[in-house]
Amino acid sequence: MKVSVFSLDGKRADEIELPEVFEEEYRPDLIKRAVIAAQTARLQPKAVDSMAGKRTSAETWGKGYGVARVRRVKGSRYPAAGRGAFSPHTVGGRRAHPPKVEKVLKERINKKERRLALRSAVAATGDRMLVSSRGHRLEHVPELPLVVDDALEELRETKRVKEVLQRLGLWEDVERVINGVKIRAGRGKMRGRKYRRRVGPLIVVSDDRGISLGVSNLPGAEVVKVRDLGVERLAPGGVPARLTVWTRSAVQKLGAMLS
Repeated sequence: MKVSVFSLDGKRADEIELPEVFEEEYRPDLIKRAVIAAQTARLQPKAVDSMAGKRTSAETWGKGYGVARVRRVKGSRYPAAGRGAFSPHTVGGRRAHPPKVEKVLKERINKKERRLALRSAVAATGDRMLVSSRGHRLEHVPELPLVVDDALEELRETKRVKEVLQRLGLWEDVERVINGVKIRAGRGKMRGRKYRRRVGPLIVVSDDRGISLGVSNLPGAEVVKVRDLGVERLAPGGVPARLTVWTRSAVQKLGAMLS
């Protein structure tokens, strides 16, 4: 299948043959699994000190005192009943069910399944209906998958990048991200993630010759080298079909990488 290669002016300049990966079957189940596997791979096992809450000389009084048989702190500073210790429900006591390093946190996926998920996620970026259903604005995007000349990789100024995105019909999607910032509900506001922001276009390049500087000030937009491309970038949150811009050389390398 052939698609057009657009210049930085937004005009069709050439044609290129797409690699077979863009014809891969759509597998949202595998894409979701691959994203979860990538997210859980970053989790670090954690546990409490095995002696936490147990470093005490408290002893139980035994039966016949009319109080619960929990261990109690010795000494005259406490009331006649004595302060409890060691037990999970007491002040300074151990935790009832603390986290353990033995807990399985990772969602594993086979190598062939992960590779197939990546191929499927790449193919989903070329389906206009899937990309639109994800919420992206495609009213003025001329074609999907959108392939642009390699000169895009050299843009270092945000002003120039904005002009190119406007000519390619992608600026409306960036504005959707800018205007779509919302305050998170719940306690997440107190934990360093007060605002929720949508995801904008992804620019896949062969070599980063300055484009990351030009895109860094555009909310929601990202730049990634084709050799670092992963399912999580193409399907943030496990939802496939992110609006993606490919440079000509990135498409050629992608065909060799996933053939």
